Amino acid sequence: MNKLWLIIQREFLVRVKKKSFILTTLLTPLAFGLLMIVPPLIGGMGDNGSKRIAVLDESGIVMERDAGGKVIAPISDSKSLNFKAVTGPLSTLQKGYGEMGYDGIVYIPQVPNADAPVRAQYFSDGQLSLGDKRAIEDKIEKKFESRKIKDAGFDDKILEKFSADVALTQKQISVDEDGNIVEKEKKNGAEIATAMGFVMALIIYIILIVYGMQVMRSVMEEKMNRIVEVVISSVKPFQLMLGKILGVSAVGILQLTIWIILIPLVAVGAQLVFGVDPAQSQSMSGDLSAAEQEEVTEMAFGIVNSLAEQDWSFIIPVFLVYFLGGYFIYASLFAAVGSAVGDDLGESQTLTFPIMIPVILAISFMGPVIDNPDGSLAFWLSMIPFFSPILMPARLPFDPPLWEVLLSGGILIVSALFFIWLAGRIYRVGILMYGKKVSFKEIGKWLFSKE
Repeated sequence: MNKLWLIIQREFLVRVKKKSFILTTLLTPLAFGLLMIVPPLIGGMGDNGSKRIAVLDESGIVMERDAGGKVIAPISDSKSLNFKAVTGPLSTLQKGYGEMGYDGIVYIPQVPNADAPVRAQYFSDGQLSLGDKRAIEDKIEKKFESRKIKDAGFDDKILEKFSADVALTQKQISVDEDGNIVEKEKKNGAEIATAMGFVMALIIYIILIVYGMQVMRSVMEEKMNRIVEVVISSVKPFQLMLGKILGVSAVGILQLTIWIILIPLVAVGAQLVFGVDPAQSQSMSGDLSAAEQEEVTEMAFGIVNSLAEQDWSFIIPVFLVYFLGGYFIYASLFAAVGSAVGDDLGESQTLTFPIMIPVILAISFMGPVIDNPDGSLAFWLSMIPFFSPILMPARLPFDPPLWEVLLSGGILIVSALFFIWLAGRIYRVGILMYGKKVSFKEIGKWLFSKE
């Protein structure tokens, strides 16, 4: 036991003292902070560079005028676009729009009626951004829609009153011992649960691959440098393999814990220092009205409240169990592959591909599982130990039955112990084998070898 602890300690210290570990651990939260800060700041700088657009409307619908030719219903400006109604020949505007102080011309040709298709054109010596193009199209569309409503004899303001605000509240019902119906409001919205499911599954996927591969590379390096021949004289091969797996897992847990602490702190610091609220950043079109901004802000507060209402005392421990269970399965298989190959990277890729297939399949199944987290497909896939480390955490925000979580977790733990034992059988033979190309048939023989 003392020798196992020394191996774990060595594997842990060697990695946490590396510059790459320190830089990755510190720079990842800073990268999240930049993602929060840069887009709103760039969007704020973009407000100072709004374009002046000349609108030549021959249809009379977009820039509606009275009998005297005065514009009475112009297009509303946005944060990035300022519109001005103009008259005159199009050719004259095309030649001198720059001298007139405009950045471009929007031309709406004559149409027989509001139901006719509109083929508006934009003229300039530059290129419209996708957001500005969409904003211009939306404003022209709204003008024609408003004319259609008026021509049909309706008032668009009255029609707006017919719109309804519907909110669906989920309630979980059960029957108590007295036969009374008990209602319990489900606080986690479907959108938040879906997002949480994807994020949790992807975190586990990345960590399984990154740290599983680290175990394999560590084994390969010691085998190629012949260090393992010295180490094996003092410890059993199984102890060496298990020590590597546990040491690297401790590094992963430490890094994940630091990220969980630092990322929220960086997010709060970014808002306090730079005064940036990502929820109030501009949309792609740069055209958020006051009502839309208020809606986005309410949505952001709703997300924060929904996250705060999650049962983290249940989610976090279960998440760690599935992380460790999945890690031990895949890390042990990677360690077995590392012991079976030498310095041939091509050979290692051939042997690791079958290990990667279940991970890839689990990611591909994540969409259907989250779409129907209580379905039979989600249940059975969550019971398969190769898939459950990714798919069951994705189901946790949807409150799966506790017995399903316990059953899946139990199968995962038993499977992890089995694969550690299985990998140990391969490791004890492969770690001391050199100069021979290994096949799956050869590895199969090692499992039953008594050496």
